[in-house]
Amino acid sequence: MSRAGCRAPGFTLAELVMVVALIAVLSAIALPVAKFTVKRHKEAELRLALRQIRTAIDEYKRLSDQGLIPVELDTEGYPKELEKLVEGVELVGQVKKVRKFLRRIPIDPMTGEAEWGLRSLQDDFDSTSWGRQNVYDVYSLSDKTALDGTKYKDW
Repeated sequence: MSRAGCRAPGFTLAELVMVVALIAVLSAIALPVAKFTVKRHKEAELRLALRQIRTAIDEYKRLSDQGLIPVELDTEGYPKELEKLVEGVELVGQVKKVRKFLRRIPIDPMTGEAEWGLRSLQDDFDSTSWGRQNVYDVYSLSDKTALDGTKYKDW
């Protein structure tokens, strides 16, 4: 019997090294793509949360302008605080009818908290301190930078 016929089946060391190197290269490519995808998903969640809150604020203002919600002094028809959108308000002229605008305050995906930066109508458009007269706008409290180069707090 020849020596070539007695060779045991298996892989050589060179083949194993090549496979491990190939897997390492593919992993090095996939890891940044996965991080990019996770960040992009969080940004989409942030946009959705901001849209939900801002739509609720606008709906509250619309109903107060129509006279269906009693306007508190110095609020200009906007909610006094963000929690008012979850608690709801009684509509004028309707017996025990409470209108809620949000089921809950969304969580900021960038900070992981249900805390948002607030602006009053009387505040400057880029103010980072809340005047406490009303809730006119919300923004993320995260100082991180988005994929497009802007700060999340500027969205």
